[in-house]
Amino acid sequence: METRIVEIISAAMQLRKVTFGSAETNAFRLFNGFLEGYPDLVLELFARTLLIYDYSPLANLDLVSCVQIEAICRREFPVIDSCVLKRRFSPDANLNRGILLSGNSSADHIIEYGVNYAVSLQYHQDSSFYCDTRFLRAWLKQAMQAKSVLNTFAYCGSLGVAALTGSAKRVVQTDANSDFLQVAQKSTSLNGFQPAGRDFITADFFKIIAQMKQRGLLFDCVIIDPPFFAKSKAGIVDLLTAGERLVNKVRPLVGHNGYMVIVNNALFLSGTDFYASLQKMFQNGYLSLERIISVPEDVCGYPQTIRSTPPVDPAPFNHSTKIAIVKVTRKDECLSNVE
Repeated sequence: METRIVEIISAAMQLRKVTFGSAETNAFRLFNGFLEGYPDLVLELFARTLLIYDYSPLANLDLVSCVQIEAICRREFPVIDSCVLKRRFSPDANLNRGILLSGNSSADHIIEYGVNYAVSLQYHQDSSFYCDTRFLRAWLKQAMQAKSVLNTFAYCGSLGVAALTGSAKRVVQTDANSDFLQVAQKSTSLNGFQPAGRDFITADFFKIIAQMKQRGLLFDCVIIDPPFFAKSKAGIVDLLTAGERLVNKVRPLVGHNGYMVIVNNALFLSGTDFYASLQKMFQNGYLSLERIISVPEDVCGYPQTIRSTPPVDPAPFNHSTKIAIVKVTRKDECLSNVE
């Protein structure tokens, strides 16, 4: 590996080491190559396992370089005892999901702000846990006491679990993939809660939302954190061109003085355009911006290490993962009715 690249990675490691020396999480990004000078590479740490993401177009980051990268990371973070390599663009499904380069096994859970989260680092192309929503989980844990929460597109359920550990009275998690929800149930159990089958719903987003509307359900908070693009027989998810449509789908499920948590991770949707779409929704007077949630610096990169800019400017957000907390009022003033 080129000396220049080694120096870039080493500099990034030093800043993460200082920042997370006493942090309340053991899952964070060690290197964001897209913005920190080497776009073929992203590094993340999950408890004791280093995750190497090979984003090279031909999936050809050589193993010698991987060994060198692991050595740099182990030197700065001695807790590392295993390493997984994921080749994002490999046609080989096993390489896409990840192979163990060292160690006997990969970590099966992490801790963040005192909350345990199950992880399945080699289940599919992603890690099963997104570091970019760390501050959103912190907000949910702090703000959802005695409230009912619906987590749509729940993936592996970390947002819902954060709310549950913050003493939410009920959290319903729904996703089209039952395997993802099994991870969510494991996280629930890790925190001393008994998973209730009725609160883990495997279903198409459009169908389950329609059913909940028919039943007249109202939640204190609805989370919508969809994938960038997805298609089913019931509808299409497209965050670049039709994100507002998804928000309007869930809005009727929010009780008076409740919240919508809106996450849009479309890389090519500017922050200005996303914010303008929010402002358009606010015009009727029933919705208002409560706050913007930032993405942690370890995910974005630090001022000293950032060497390139994203394809479009995310401002007023600080990352392409744009997170807004929206306050909802209703003309009928109907409160949450989910117990």
